[in-house]
Amino acid sequence: MSMARAQQLAAQSIAAVADGKNLQDVLADIRAAHPDLTVQENGALQDIAYGVQRYAGSLRFMLAQMLNKPINNAQLESLLLAAMYQLHHTRNAPHAVVNEAVESIAKIGKGQYRAFANAILRRFLREREKLAAACQKDNTAKYNLPEWWVDYLHSHYPKHWHNILTALQAHPPMTLRVNRRRGNAESYLAALAEAGIAAKALDDYAVQLAEPLPVAQLPGFSDGLVSVQDFGAQKAAYLVNPQDGERILDACAAPGGKTGHLLELADCKLTALDIDAERLARVQSNLDRLGFQTATLACADAQDLNAWYDGKSFDAILADLPCTASGVVRRNPDIKWLRRAGDAAKTARQQVALLDALWHTLTKNGRMLLATCSIFEEENAQQLQHFLTRHADARLLESHVLLPNKHQDGFYYALIQKQ
Repeated sequence: MSMARAQQLAAQSIAAVADGKNLQDVLADIRAAHPDLTVQENGALQDIAYGVQRYAGSLRFMLAQMLNKPINNAQLESLLLAAMYQLHHTRNAPHAVVNEAVESIAKIGKGQYRAFANAILRRFLREREKLAAACQKDNTAKYNLPEWWVDYLHSHYPKHWHNILTALQAHPPMTLRVNRRRGNAESYLAALAEAGIAAKALDDYAVQLAEPLPVAQLPGFSDGLVSVQDFGAQKAAYLVNPQDGERILDACAAPGGKTGHLLELADCKLTALDIDAERLARVQSNLDRLGFQTATLACADAQDLNAWYDGKSFDAILADLPCTASGVVRRNPDIKWLRRAGDAAKTARQQVALLDALWHTLTKNGRMLLATCSIFEEENAQQLQHFLTRHADARLLESHVLLPNKHQDGFYYALIQKQ
């Protein structure tokens, strides 16, 4: 495997995220441009790219402590951050990490950064314990979150903010949802044990693996026996509580985890709606794997009723709203650095038209689940209150704030009935 190649490509992603681009999109473009990447190079690229975003607060802080003035070359800075991540958070041989990074940096410009890079990385190796200790004095470095985000959690979750910050820095667990039409947690744990895979049950149909692994290694995955779905995300379908024969709308359905779960729970007439054709294809792929052929898929903007709604009202709607995704930053750590303090209020305003449009398609006594993967109250409890104020025929049945912890990401759910 070429460590240098993985470092160089990861550095491209680091610079792109710093420039405001989405990490998943950037990595997809990099892989498309380099189809010859080996499995090992792909794995190393993924690890460094995600690792630097996960620990960017502390890595950038420690780098700044070793500089007399800021670095004004994005390629140089990104390669240094990639190497520092490897030195501090992986088991790669330090000399190999330093040598490969220095050789790559030597190719920038006319080689004027070689000695500088070598000195910085070797100093980091000597002083990293002291530098890491200094991170405790700076909130962004300590929690690997922007200062405004730390302040927000401290203010809005005074009893839980520290636990949330700790959880947001951890690696996310890999949780499976057992297809109840094919088995349960107990039967699937037996299949995992036979395959030598350690796991535990979280409830009757949810299983958490001790260590993440490729889905190809999961017994029965390709046959629809299980799906990968966060434990907190699994709560959505249970709250919708679909019944046989009901007309159900899954709005903003992609990538289809909740869609499949709804169909596992009941023989309902389900419409899966999404604005993105490419992402909707993933919903279809998910349903094909699970063996469900009955769902209707529609590609349209959910709030543009003329584009998709046939006038037949729904018994239940899962309104999985676009949001800041602040509850799932463990899985998408670039979100921490891409979001700004006013973004939650901005997305909350965008959610209003979507919720109001969906409400028109709900039958009397029907139920709608307002769902987000956010922990920002503007998109959640405040959104709910505004909705109830606008709609006199809306009644709250129940609401749930799920905070990130060792078993789940962060979610918000509010089940509303139309009277």
